Amino acid sequence: MKLLIFVALVLIVVACGTKSNPEITIEDLRANIEYLASDSLKGRKPGKEGDLLAAQFIRDKFENAGLELMCNNGFQKFGLLTSAELGHGNTLNINDKSFEAEKDFLPYAFSANTEVEAQVVFAGFGLQVDIDTIKWDDFEGVDVAGKWILALQGDPDLENARSPFVEFSSERAKALIASDNNAAGLILVAGTKFNEKDELSSLFFDKNSRRYSFPIMQVTREVANEILANSGETIELLEAKILENNKPISLQVETKVAVNINVVQKETETQNVVAVVRGTDENLKNQYVVVGGHYDHLGMGGPGSGSRAVDTIAVHNGADDNASGVAAIIELAEKVAAEKSNKRSIIFVAFGAEEMGLVGSKAFTAKPPVETEEMVAMFNLDMVGRFDSTLNGLSIGGTKTSKEAEDILNEFNTGFKLAMSPEGIGPSDHASFYLQDIPVFFISTGAHADYHTPIDDVEFINFEGAKKVTEYTYALLNEVSNRDSVLTFQEAGPKFQRSRGGTLKITFGIMPDFAGMESRGLRIDAVTKGKPAQKGGMKKGDIITAIDGKKVGGIHDYMSRLKSLEAGQTVLVDIIRGDKNTVLIIQL
Repeated sequence: MKLLIFVALVLIVVACGTKSNPEITIEDLRANIEYLASDSLKGRKPGKEGDLLAAQFIRDKFENAGLELMCNNGFQKFGLLTSAELGHGNTLNINDKSFEAEKDFLPYAFSANTEVEAQVVFAGFGLQVDIDTIKWDDFEGVDVAGKWILALQGDPDLENARSPFVEFSSERAKALIASDNNAAGLILVAGTKFNEKDELSSLFFDKNSRRYSFPIMQVTREVANEILANSGETIELLEAKILENNKPISLQVETKVAVNINVVQKETETQNVVAVVRGTDENLKNQYVVVGGHYDHLGMGGPGSGSRAVDTIAVHNGADDNASGVAAIIELAEKVAAEKSNKRSIIFVAFGAEEMGLVGSKAFTAKPPVETEEMVAMFNLDMVGRFDSTLNGLSIGGTKTSKEAEDILNEFNTGFKLAMSPEGIGPSDHASFYLQDIPVFFISTGAHADYHTPIDDVEFINFEGAKKVTEYTYALLNEVSNRDSVLTFQEAGPKFQRSRGGTLKITFGIMPDFAGMESRGLRIDAVTKGKPAQKGGMKKGDIITAIDGKKVGGIHDYMSRLKSLEAGQTVLVDIIRGDKNTVLIIQL
């Protein structure tokens, strides 16, 4: 009997030890951030073990707090492409000489997997630009149809950091030009001005799954000079002539190049973590407030990861981005579940794959656990751990996405200097909800020098500041979930992300699919009222396949096409709507 009593007491103690603390505390915030940002999770890269461990940790926190797990035991699974690597059988043969993949040549991640044998045309920098005062045509007077294009990397104005050619000189932009000219494939090589060392850049996945229909690769200068062997020219000489005379040079080469390309784009599975605290009011419990933030980060960094330390391979712990936001969400979930005073239901969600292009929040709104029409507001916490106590500033985005938001923010303000941004679109998961006409609150303490570097670590978190931000968010959440009437949605800014470079003279007024998940073209995720696309009849879900007869395979093609268009111009846009092809007339 005594033994049974002892065992019962032990079980009670253990159970109490796993019970969550309903109060928002520095100790809990610290413990959660320390785990999520620990080296053992290796940067929480989507699809990796650390990503899953983080998701399981968050789910357990929700469950222990008494939340009801949604979707599949708290996980909403979705697939995504995360990387690219060489497959078997990559070969290159020139003049009966064989060359080695990774040493002498390397395909790009967006190359087609195919076999091609063809003659070669050297075409300068592979540029074809005719816009404003910029005129440069490496293809004038030369037929490249059915042939390899051999072109220099970079552009004719390499010494100029503000070169007008920069936006046309990326590998994808040159691939699109090669496609327009019906080339059989594209071979890029670094001249001495572009890269003094004759070495290949690494194979990396640029977070977009769209491939071109022909092979695209880079080669060393040694290999390029083998291609040019019978012409009496070398890459070094040709580059020098072009730059000295500031004029394009093209050259027909008799050499045949035979290539077999096999690049494997690696698909993986990750998840959102979703749980709910049901509302207490019979009339309001079927309305939902969403509280979310992403838990993924950049893994070990490296090219294509989004790391600002491009030459550093190290754990990117992401303590502020966004272990801090997730820790705050866990604290909010525990307090809401303990208080049980919310009239409306509150869904708590930790999004996966935000760093891959808001993939997790898009997956959530595409196949939501409740109808998006029932979601009355969304709070997004992203980077809330670097509060500057001297400035006392807090950034709030989406403040004009509802008529009542700014009044609520000011009424419950506990002394912050609020920096309000009205627009609903922004570089984080709230954008996916704004696209569904849901009022959003984007809460952040702002960017800093350690953003997207391995230095974003726990020791730099201001835990007292994080506690204040979380408590303020709770007050806002309590108000929105209990007020008599829902917030009144209103459009605040365009439903598309502006170009960072500000170089586009025109816009369609759409929110495109940045991740390239649609293989047939560029999917439209939203259309802004009153803009050219909406006036021309474009709708959410349409897939753009061509603009003025020129193929559009994805976001990179679309952006390149826009650069050649003018305000006031009328263009024909080929789209797929459902299972039908049609053409829209859009006046820009």
